[in-house]
Amino acid sequence: MDNMKHNFTVKYPERIKELRQDNDLTQKEVAKILKVAQTTYSQYELYKRPMPIECLMILCKFYDVSADYILGFTNSKIH
Repeated sequence: MDNMKHNFTVKYPERIKELRQDNDLTQKEVAKILKVAQTTYSQYELYKRPMPIECLMILCKFYDVSADYILGFTNSKIH
């Protein structure tokens, strides 16, 4: 396993921003849904702070998309 290299780009910051904007929501509104401060949510979008799995699960349910989509493993929003 040590010899395996993982080449991937972190996609979730751009995906959560895109989903928020596509739904005409502010960072403050999404932060309220996640029960975090707006500044904390902003840091998720800017990849300055890792987003907890609980927030990922909430956003998947709220936007009705798969975790694979938010994480960038697929371009399909469908579950």
